[in-house]
Amino acid sequence: MRGRDLLSISDLSPEELDLLLRMALAMKRDGSRPVLAGQTIAMLFEKPSLRTRVSFEVGMKQLGGSAIYLSQSEVGLGQREPVADVARVLSRYVSGIVARTYAQRSLEDLAQAADVPVINALSDDEHPCQALADLLTIREKKGRLAGVRIAFVGDGNNVSSSLALAAALAGAEFVIASPPDYELPTWVVETGRHWARRTGGVIETLSDPAQAVKGADVVYTDVWTSMGQEASHQRRLEAFQGYQVNESLMARAKPDAVFMHDLPAHRGEETVDAVIEGPQSVVFDQAENRLHAQKALLAAIMGEEAAI
Repeated sequence: MRGRDLLSISDLSPEELDLLLRMALAMKRDGSRPVLAGQTIAMLFEKPSLRTRVSFEVGMKQLGGSAIYLSQSEVGLGQREPVADVARVLSRYVSGIVARTYAQRSLEDLAQAADVPVINALSDDEHPCQALADLLTIREKKGRLAGVRIAFVGDGNNVSSSLALAAALAGAEFVIASPPDYELPTWVVETGRHWARRTGGVIETLSDPAQAVKGADVVYTDVWTSMGQEASHQRRLEAFQGYQVNESLMARAKPDAVFMHDLPAHRGEETVDAVIEGPQSVVFDQAENRLHAQKALLAAIMGEEAAI
């Protein structure tokens, strides 16, 4: 994987996904060596972040390297300066670019022009680093991924898109319940089902949350209104009525089901305190695993070796 970009979780093969998860588990258990000593990543962020920024910065430090944070006001990606020029300049300074953008096209343009790996740290289309941490968490809690039923309740957004694709790569069952006009993009469903046919996984789209979570091993939700969608907040609140993951909905899943949320959460909207603070919640383990999953990814694409 050395030198590769990660713009979509589907850029990985099932075997590469499994390798990254095994590396992450090993790093979490045994610690990590300074395999990126002397290397630096540039973090281009058009959107603010807590988990993504801190986990990448800490991860690089623990791997022996360093990170430089660059906000949109400092760089003006595609506004103050063309994306391709930014990519070519940064390629002379750093060993990798971690970009958190609105448009997926910005990531693609960065990757095309850069001479160093580009990692998608979130775009409007996907959030592959979150999906890596999600699968790492499920594997820890359930002991496996193949055949695990993951029920996502809510928006067919960037988080659910990457999770659907990752679940298909891992041979898991992914079922999502979304209201009309908020379903997964067609390309995600088609790509996920392509991989699922190879791995034995399942991609299922529904509209009924109760049907989706029935017998689920994992119940997952995300905010109804993401960054950049604030103007449609009231319309989304109305559309997602009945899609809240509360105690009664969790009771339809398996008794040992875990609850997941990528955070930040809008408590009282997509979920409630009784669930996110309840005994089935693993959201803070999930947040921690952003660090370990991203360390594995950085070591695999920027390190001289990817041994575990």
